Amino acid sequence: MADDNKYTRVEYERRFLVGKAADWRAVVGPDAKILDDTYLRNTRLRLRVATDVQSGHRIVKLTKKQESNSAYFCTISRILLSADEHALLAGIGGDRLRKTRHHYTYLGRTFAIDEFAGELAGLVLCEVEAPGLEDLLRAKPPEFVQREVTEDPFFSGASLCRISREDLLAKQASFEAS
Repeated sequence: MADDNKYTRVEYERRFLVGKAADWRAVVGPDAKILDDTYLRNTRLRLRVATDVQSGHRIVKLTKKQESNSAYFCTISRILLSADEHALLAGIGGDRLRKTRHHYTYLGRTFAIDEFAGELAGLVLCEVEAPGLEDLLRAKPPEFVQREVTEDPFFSGASLCRISREDLLAKQASFEAS
């Protein structure tokens, strides 16, 4: 998981699609965060409000993911924002995405399980981070994972915030047909 004290770091990450019938809820605890993301158009910037479900505590940050020649890692920078800074940037507008993030520890690794809302309701993705590429590639996904989607740009946040429900259903149907 990310170190909240680092402003710029290399993020090593893999993403997996969770099966529709998977019982992932049985393995997660009550701790969760609601993530409200706004992807600012024509930029690589994401404005995120993370709200703890139990306490209501909010963290607001602006993040930029640099372009990378690999789907498995990129340099990511972030700054924490005040309420006034958030209000200013939120006024710019952008493409929105909402999800609830749960955590699950499996084989000594912490996986983030993201349950999407709105147009993407029913989509559940699972992510894992590691300190380096070799370690990341050794990560074994939980049994409820349907398939890895790390190399599929369709499942990046910057893409998901712009797709329609019909696009999502068509993509899911293509997996079921294969």
